[in-house]
Amino acid sequence: MNLLEYYNKAIDEHFALGSINFSNMESLQAIASACKEASSPMIIAVSEGALAYMGNYCTALAKTAKQEHPQLFLHLDHGKSFEVCKRAIDLGFDSVMIDGSMLAFQDNILLTKKVCDYAHKKGVFVEGELGQIKGIEDDISSAFHSYTEPSLAKQFVEETKVDSLAVAIGTSHGVYKYSGEQTLRFDILSELERLLPSFPLVLHGASTVDREQIEIFNNYGGDLQKANGIPKELLVNAVKKHNIVKINTDTDIRIAMTSQVRKTLSENRREFDPRKYLGAGREEIKKFVLDKIYNIFFSNDKI
Repeated sequence: MNLLEYYNKAIDEHFALGSINFSNMESLQAIASACKEASSPMIIAVSEGALAYMGNYCTALAKTAKQEHPQLFLHLDHGKSFEVCKRAIDLGFDSVMIDGSMLAFQDNILLTKKVCDYAHKKGVFVEGELGQIKGIEDDISSAFHSYTEPSLAKQFVEETKVDSLAVAIGTSHGVYKYSGEQTLRFDILSELERLLPSFPLVLHGASTVDREQIEIFNNYGGDLQKANGIPKELLVNAVKKHNIVKINTDTDIRIAMTSQVRKTLSENRREFDPRKYLGAGREEIKKFVLDKIYNIFFSNDKI
């Protein structure tokens, strides 16, 4: 099955594909191992920053992971230009996201359509974005949040021929997601589904920011006070009662890795073998991915 077939299956059976970002071998090993154990499809995502950090090694790592677990799909997360999307497509990515959400509406349409025209000729799927998600992730930064306008979303999809759409309904990037009430605009999501029936919709900025990991992080020298994420029950609602077929997670993976690295090095002050502390982070990421597969994505046994 290709990615769009999984999206259609997800809409019919009310589950989601996780989109988990990786930036090194250990994080990708953890994701692939969890997916293989749970018989779950998964999107393995690379941001522009991670692509610059790993270079072409990212595709080599992904190729190896896909040999062990074929239902992994390599995805470019938040590509900001045609050029970076073209690079990912030419490298063999399965899908790309072109993020023109900071642009004027018509400019976003033109850029997204240009990427779609090129990608579709190569058999690559394209995700667009409409509406702005507040927060910071790599070099993506927005101090403002603007909800997706459903009527514009319909026009956007029709004119660009995009395959999926990231929508802004109250999630945010980074480790500090809420300063007040923790909620999502399910009314906007319902209207989007009415105007775009059975169309794949995507949630970005959906890390839950586990309190236990934050406590470990802070206890071993870190400083992430007042960190908070998206409550699990809101994500479950989005999957089980709506057409959210892709949920992005990056912050949770970073915290899981770093908290265990801090803990391992603090408890073993003479340790200098990267395999020991990165291995501890790898095991923690696997636990997190398994928990999300079974309790948020509900994508286990979907292969």
